[in-house]
Amino acid sequence: GNFVKMVHNGIEYGDMQLISEAYDVLKRVGGLSNSELADIFSEWNRGELESFLIEISADIFKVKDEHGDGELVDKILDKTGMKGTGKWTVQQAAELSIVAPTIAASLDCRYLSGLKDERESAAEVLKEAGMTDSVGSVRSGIDKKKLIEDVRQALYASKICSYAQGMNLLRAKSLEKGWNLNFGELARIWKGGCIIRAVFLDRIKKAYQRNPNLASLLVDPEFAREMVQRQAAWRRVVGLAISAGISTPGMCASLAYFDTYRRARLPANLVQAQRDLFGAHTYERVDRQGSYHTEWTKLARSADAGVGIFN
Repeated sequence: GNFVKMVHNGIEYGDMQLISEAYDVLKRVGGLSNSELADIFSEWNRGELESFLIEISADIFKVKDEHGDGELVDKILDKTGMKGTGKWTVQQAAELSIVAPTIAASLDCRYLSGLKDERESAAEVLKEAGMTDSVGSVRSGIDKKKLIEDVRQALYASKICSYAQGMNLLRAKSLEKGWNLNFGELARIWKGGCIIRAVFLDRIKKAYQRNPNLASLLVDPEFAREMVQRQAAWRRVVGLAISAGISTPGMCASLAYFDTYRRARLPANLVQAQRDLFGAHTYERVDRQGSYHTEWTKLARSADAGVGIFN
């Protein structure tokens, strides 16, 4: 129970970070007011993004400062606290060799938020070095309606990746300890009263009912279809944020996770060759069985010598 709650909180870290990034893009690139954001989040809460965190975010945007000078959220220091469960989740993921980049990115962002004085100094130093704000140039000509829809889809796809990472961590621990966790039942319990309770927890429950041994939510037929449908909007939002100089580490981590997981072949072959060259760690081949070691430097020099002869 403690482990399950810890992973729930790790997913919660990811959720909160992703929502804050959606807010940042809409506010800074879209130029939306807090009042407009409250309406948008309220609308999102009536659809596939319906969740406790979306609901309370809408409420937060509505609250005025006690002196009537704008909204309270704009007066809050951008420095996030934490109790440790996100860190423990990332530590457990590393120990079990489970990929959890969205959750890890959210933890890193909390650490970076704590460097308030350093960030302010860095902003000044880099400004003097010629760093300019790109938001204004990117914002011109922005179609707000399209941006809002793209951000909604990017947020949804990114959240699926975060939940997939958390569920995979639970699956690995369950296998290690012989807990025989029922992941569909966990999704049902979480929807009942936890912070991350979201409408698509019902769909996660159904995914594990369809296949109790599901390797990842990303390969459930329904979720896979939704990821593919949303990837174009997701890429537009991440690309737009990068162009504007706005950090979206959670969305970027989720997208990189998706793009890496979906590839049948990765550039890890070069990494393994490097390991074999400097540490004789050996490698496997795609065309034959067994482990191999190559004298890479010796053969490379021979190849160079051969080239020299022909030239």
